[in-house]
Amino acid sequence: MADFEKLLAQARKSVELFVKYKISSAEEAQDILQETYLTAWQKFGQLKNEDAFKPWIISIARNKCNDYFRNKAAVLEIPLEEAPELTMDDGRMGISEVMAVRDHLEKMADKEKEILYLYFWKQLPQAEIAKRLNVPVGTVKSRLHVAKEKFRESYDAGMGHLDKKMEGKGTMKRLPEIMPKYTIAKTDKEPFAVKWEELMGWFLVPKLGEKISWGMYDQPSGRLDHVYDMEVTGRAMVHGIEGVELTAREASYSDKKDVIQRTFVAQLTDTHCRYLATIRNDNGVRNYITFLDGEEFMQCWGYGEDNVGNETDLRPKGIIQRDGNVVTTPGKDFVLDVVGRYDVTIAGKTYDTVCVLDISTYNNGVVSEQFLDRNGRTILWRRFNKNDWHIERYGGKLWSEQLPENDRLIVDGETYVQWYDCITDYVVNT
Repeated sequence: MADFEKLLAQARKSVELFVKYKISSAEEAQDILQETYLTAWQKFGQLKNEDAFKPWIISIARNKCNDYFRNKAAVLEIPLEEAPELTMDDGRMGISEVMAVRDHLEKMADKEKEILYLYFWKQLPQAEIAKRLNVPVGTVKSRLHVAKEKFRESYDAGMGHLDKKMEGKGTMKRLPEIMPKYTIAKTDKEPFAVKWEELMGWFLVPKLGEKISWGMYDQPSGRLDHVYDMEVTGRAMVHGIEGVELTAREASYSDKKDVIQRTFVAQLTDTHCRYLATIRNDNGVRNYITFLDGEEFMQCWGYGEDNVGNETDLRPKGIIQRDGNVVTTPGKDFVLDVVGRYDVTIAGKTYDTVCVLDISTYNNGVVSEQFLDRNGRTILWRRFNKNDWHIERYGGKLWSEQLPENDRLIVDGETYVQWYDCITDYVVNT
C-alpha cells in the first residue's frame, strides 16, 4: 500500500478542502475525512488508473458528504433523493444561503421551529419537551405533527422555484470622470453592526440579479483610471458546491482598447463570502482554477484560512486600535476590524458609515479603508501601500516620495501611503 500512501499525501489537501467546504462542523468534517480515507484504502485495488486517484478519492468524499446530508434529511423526513445536490451544501463556515432546509426552517413560526429543534436536534423525548414547554404530552405530539407537515409543504413548494428567473436587476449609471470631493469625519456615535455581503476587492454581492459598476481613481489627481462593469450571470457548481458565476469587464478609461474580460465563481454563505474558481485564458486555452488547486488559487483568490473568505457579520472586535491616522494591531498580518463610525460626505450627500480597516487581508503590504453604510454597501474605499511596497516595480522610489501629497496611515510604526480610491454606481444612484 505504499503507492496508496504516496498518492493520498499528494491529494490529501484537496480532499480536506473539499470536505471542509461542504461540512461546517469541524468535528463532523473530520469524521467524514476518516471514513473517506478508510473507504479509499479498502477499494484502492479497484482503481485501474492511478493518475485518476485525486478525482477518484474526491468522488468518494462527495458520496460520504451526500450520505451525511441524507442522514440529516431523514431525521426531518425531507425527500432529499429528489432534491438537487445544491441542497446538500453546508458551507465551510456556515450553511449556504441556498441551503433549502435552513431557508424553510427560518420561514416557520417560532413555536414550530422550537418544537422541531427540541425533538430533532436536541433529541429530547416528548415527555421532556412537555415539561420544558409546560404543556401536555398530547399537545407536544399535535404540535410536532403540524410542524413537520408545514415544513414539508414549504420545502416541496420552495424546491419548485429554484430555477425561477431573477428580477430587479439594477441599471448601471455612468461614473464621473473626476472623483467627487469628499470629507470623512469621525463621530462619537457607537459603530453599528453591519451585514457585509460584497466580495472583497470587487464590491459585487454574489447573488443572482446583482450587477454593479465601479471606478478606480488615481490620487491626488482624482482622475478615473479604470472602470469595472460586473454582473452575476447565473448559478454555477464547482466540485459539487453551489455558487454563482460572475463576469467582470475591466477597461482602462484612457485607452479604450485596453479591456480585460474575467469570469469567476463565488459563493455567499451565512457567515462568509468567498471565491470558488476563476477562469483565465492561457495562450488561447480556457484554464479553470479552483479552490482545490492550492497555492495557484490561494495567492490571488483565497482569503482567510483555507479560503474561508471575508466574514459577512461585522462588528467591532477591538483587535485594531485607531487614533487619527495612527493604527495599532496585535502585531500580526491579515486582520480586519471595524474601527469607528464616520460621516462620509461625497457628491453632496452625507452617509452614516462604519470604517472597516483591513491589514494585509486583501493584499500583503496593503491597508484598505472601507466605509460601509447600514445596507452593507461600500460608500468609499481607499487603498494605502506600505512605503516600500513593490517599489522596484514602480520607479524604485518610496511611495511617500512618489505621492507626497497623499494621505498617510501609520500602522505599527510603518508608513502607508494612499494610492487610489474607489466608488461604485451605488453612490451615483443613491
